[in-house]
Amino acid sequence: MRILSTFSMLAVIALAGALSAAAASAQTTTPKPGDIVWTPVPGPGKKCALNDDYYFKYEFNEKPKMGMSILKIQVFDKKNNQVVPFKITGRSDMLSMRGAHDSGDVEFKLNRKNDYLLPVNVVMPGDWEIRVIVLLNDQAVFHGSIRFDV
Repeated sequence: MRILSTFSMLAVIALAGALSAAAASAQTTTPKPGDIVWTPVPGPGKKCALNDDYYFKYEFNEKPKMGMSILKIQVFDKKNNQVVPFKITGRSDMLSMRGAHDSGDVEFKLNRKNDYLLPVNVVMPGDWEIRVIVLLNDQAVFHGSIRFDV
């Protein structure tokens, strides 16, 4: 009986060590070549560089809540002129339930004011993310992550 409990204790210690090592390696993995690195985007209304020549700002039509919200992105050149040389796609999903509420890739639409617009359907409270890809001449120049809580 005593040998069995000692063996059980050693098994638990070994399992805990293995799980701890796995968690540590998962947190310290560096991106491999070809992996997409999603740049955290600063808060609404703040400048975010796309490259050396352009930057963008974003905002929602209202504070995101349950239901439909509209994400608006405005792109500017070095001289602060609003420009539209890009194709922008977005993909919204819930962080804690990745894939369960995934919108799929949706292209932003341009309005008359040359704002890029994306409808975002928030179906339940929690932490949400919109992954934004900005393309110039069909080449991705920026991968960004906009996070918000409802």
